[in-house]
Amino acid sequence: MAEYKQYITQIQENGNVMISEDVVAAIVAHALADVDGIGSMGSKPGIGIADFDTKKHWSKSLKIHIAEDNSVSIDCSVMISYGFSVVDVAAAIQQTVTSNVESTTGVKVNVVNVNVCGIVR
Repeated sequence: MAEYKQYITQIQENGNVMISEDVVAAIVAHALADVDGIGSMGSKPGIGIADFDTKKHWSKSLKIHIAEDNSVSIDCSVMISYGFSVVDVAAAIQQTVTSNVESTTGVKVNVVNVNVCGIVR
């Protein structure tokens, strides 16, 4: 994350709508909860998707970058559950996160980078 909070700004007829990077991170966390095969978030086992209600938990596992044109790039670090295909789970993460962020915020997701940190049981 940047040292200052980034916002997606959408100019509307009656004013502006500003969406915080925290909101985007919450959308990503909820999207990840729908993907089978994720053992935990981050590089250490034990941080579950449900624990991502505070910035403290997701700040090291999620990186949200909002570009000048309000498009979004997302980096997420996960641990995959043993027995699942790493490539299949990563592809599901990319598709689910892109779909949820775009449909909820109305902005384009440029890229979803998935960093698989390990395997957990």
